[in-house]
Amino acid sequence: MSETRVHLSKTEPTAYQALDAFARTIGDICTANGIDDRLKEIVMIHCSQLNGCSYCVRIHVDRAVKAGIDADTITQIPVWRESGVFTERERAALELAESFTFISEDGVSDEVYDLVGSVFTEKEYAALSWACVSINAFNRIVIAGRYPVSPRTAQAPA
Repeated sequence: MSETRVHLSKTEPTAYQALDAFARTIGDICTANGIDDRLKEIVMIHCSQLNGCSYCVRIHVDRAVKAGIDADTITQIPVWRESGVFTERERAALELAESFTFISEDGVSDEVYDLVGSVFTEKEYAALSWACVSINAFNRIVIAGRYPVSPRTAQAPA
């Protein structure tokens, strides 16, 4: 197994910059359409977990903490169906995240579409859908490139 991989963001920075700009646009669309940082980061973490992208999980857990999400909620994301810590909106968003991440299996089923549509406006649905598209693209780049996730160094108490 080769440890050295083509680093797509370095080898073709123009393409990566376009994807990064796309992701920033999606962040603005989420904000403009009522998707707060808490909900967006829960979706980003879950898609990244489902894809097995430890690099993106770390980035979005850090962002989730900055958005005020507590450790208990973050650790409940993989088991959200069995957990009572998520709101109706968060549960619908997690369903949508799974449908987009595993789009090749069943697409977005009528059941999921109807459920999500009963909870979110059309603009919110679109914003969340684009967020899923964005993070799934980043997950694929990072996984293919085997971006490292090293242990964090211990920080001295403040």
